[in-house]
Amino acid sequence: MKQKQMAILMTMTISIFLCMLDTTVMNIALPAIQTGLHTDLDTLQWALNVYTIAFAAFTIPLGRIADQFGRNKVYFAGLILFLLGSLTSASSSTVAILIIGRALQSIGAAIVFPASMTIGINSVQLNKRNTAVLILGITQGLAAAFGPTIGGLLTQFCGWRGIFYINVPLVLLAAIMCVALLPMKNENIVKAKLDISGMCLVILLLFSLTLALVKASAWGWTSGKILSLFAGFVIALILFIWRESMASDPMIRLHLFKYRHFTGAVVMTVLSGILFVGVMVLMPSFFTKIQGHTELEAALMITPASIMVFLLSPVSGLLLKKMGARQLIALGIVLLGLGYVGLSVMNPRIYWQFAISCILIGTGYGIIIGPITVLSAGDFTGELLTASQSVTGVFRQIGTVLAVAIFVSALSTNLATAKAQVWSAARNEVKKLSVIQTRQKHIMIMMTNKSLANRTKAAEFLWKWLINKKIHGDILKISLEYAARNWYDTSKNGVRSVINF
Repeated sequence: MKQKQMAILMTMTISIFLCMLDTTVMNIALPAIQTGLHTDLDTLQWALNVYTIAFAAFTIPLGRIADQFGRNKVYFAGLILFLLGSLTSASSSTVAILIIGRALQSIGAAIVFPASMTIGINSVQLNKRNTAVLILGITQGLAAAFGPTIGGLLTQFCGWRGIFYINVPLVLLAAIMCVALLPMKNENIVKAKLDISGMCLVILLLFSLTLALVKASAWGWTSGKILSLFAGFVIALILFIWRESMASDPMIRLHLFKYRHFTGAVVMTVLSGILFVGVMVLMPSFFTKIQGHTELEAALMITPASIMVFLLSPVSGLLLKKMGARQLIALGIVLLGLGYVGLSVMNPRIYWQFAISCILIGTGYGIIIGPITVLSAGDFTGELLTASQSVTGVFRQIGTVLAVAIFVSALSTNLATAKAQVWSAARNEVKKLSVIQTRQKHIMIMMTNKSLANRTKAAEFLWKWLINKKIHGDILKISLEYAARNWYDTSKNGVRSVINF
């Protein structure tokens, strides 16, 4: 591979890394951002969701526009837009400005991602193509894998604004290399009409689906809003398929899905994304919100998965030539499954048990990401290559959205259930409460038994304080009930807020 070709390929890996990094880097910093901007978590979630929703909704139409106006010029414009979004997010003083910044980032990413894939693949000779595809695919996996770890480290040492400022030098580097390496004039363009109807329909159907999945746990799966969004998705999908089958210059060439290797790659992209991103998003929240660890500690605790992706991704490229893509993907799925079996039977208080599952999941995903990207590209060229990478990118985002919707929804539901159990049990005990200290001690034992969430040490901490201060009667009842309302987070900070009350 020539030096210029390698330089172009490396430029595209930087761009892809940035786009995929920002899908997961922000999750672990949410508590710090919430404190810094003095907002509630429900509002702040939109800063997270707007990136995923807009990235998924606009990738295909903007990838198509890049083909028609010149990939290099549009790619450069996407980098500038991503830079503006990063600076706006980093300097935001309110959550509204942060959401605007993230929206700009997502539009920039929706331009940069498909253009980077196509430019990178087309920059090398045909016999080096699989190597280029593998490098670009591995970059995507590494960015998703290291997102929470990088987010935790930056939040701990640079503050939450650091997760956005880190983009600035990398975007500037990619932009300088773009100008130096890529021709901006006389580009090969696709002379075709812009499918405005198809563009609007694909944006509508993907926006409806991603918004429904993201907000289902908050609004309720059977609520009118969610059912309306799913209905809108189905209607838009039917109209989109009809429109694309009739259009002379469709937004997506539907016959892509006639290729078994492409359809299989898309399915595996979604499945592996759900299984990997689910753990990388859920477990930092569990470690920080439930077990009381810092963002840095949580980031380091999930690092074994990231390390395995880093180590196994290049190895999968070597194995690909010997075993074949399908065999490697099957092996990766088996390892992901074993990791989830481990998670289902582990004791969350014993870290080494989680670490083993984490290693299995990271190994499985690290083996899969390269072969999936190679399969999705196949032997496509020109418009079909751009379309294949745009569609694969969209389904990768759908996998991320599904992971967040499924796992965060499950965590929220379990926390709500545990909170309700604590509240109910506390009220029952309050009714039987006596001011005699021996009775108080008995209630303390009841409050830490197995029927309540996590056998929390916070309960014992609070009770000892109440007894030492000789608080009794109505104040003790109120304190117990107030504590029960808030004991879904087992950190002692929550208990101290009860004491302040």
